[in-house]
Amino acid sequence: MQNNYLKFMFIGDIIAQSGLDVFLKHLPQLKDKYSLDSVIVNGENTGKNGKSTTDKIVNRLVAAGVDVVTSGNHIWENKEIYGFLNNTDKLIRPANFPADCPGHGYALYHINGKPVAIMNLQGRGFMRETIDCPFRKAESLLTFLKTKTNIIFVDFHAEATAEKQALANFLDGKVTGFFGTHTHVQTADEKILPNGTAYITDLGFCGAIDSIIGMEKEIIINKFITQLPAKFKPVSIPPFEIDGIVVYVDSFSGIAKSIERIKIIDNEPV
Repeated sequence: MQNNYLKFMFIGDIIAQSGLDVFLKHLPQLKDKYSLDSVIVNGENTGKNGKSTTDKIVNRLVAAGVDVVTSGNHIWENKEIYGFLNNTDKLIRPANFPADCPGHGYALYHINGKPVAIMNLQGRGFMRETIDCPFRKAESLLTFLKTKTNIIFVDFHAEATAEKQALANFLDGKVTGFFGTHTHVQTADEKILPNGTAYITDLGFCGAIDSIIGMEKEIIINKFITQLPAKFKPVSIPPFEIDGIVVYVDSFSGIAKSIERIKIIDNEPV
């Protein structure tokens, strides 16, 4: 790629300690392979039990070269993170939660002198939380972010594929890239939308393959059968996978020129 291009990597929901370890193990090689300029990960499941995160985990990711950690509905499950959310630009939460919730719904940072924005939103379809409309919130934030940069990405943490497709097409041409998170299942529909926005319905996850969304299978199967509450337990046995995308962006126009889906398999214990 020419010098006016920036290369961004986005990684799906990282699951618990094992997912974090396997991602950090492969990050240096991924940086070299793709000549990456920036790395963004979804870290709402990096905590010990696969829920929320901690300031130490976020700082560890940043020290390894991650620029921004996005999140979603599980970020609120560790109340100890609330203060950190208010005092960092490295960890963001969905912007369409009420304004008086801890933290911020977007981040602005610089790569090679170029300003970049990442916006975090959460869907409403099949989600428990009653939150603001992600479409209207995106429009509102873009009014501000467009005054700062023309390189803008959206992490849409949502369950329904139709809602992800709808918001992506609503924002097509207004943002550089749009990627879904939350389901932990990578979709094979990466594309450049008609007006130039790089898109994938879901990035996938970073965790154990022999699992259900990174958690022990028997617990989840039993929950579906009994409909009783259950405490999920992350799987820490290999093989593991790392799912995500690499997006190449014209740094002058802010337009995505290509998108590549990535999946790394690691058979070694961490």
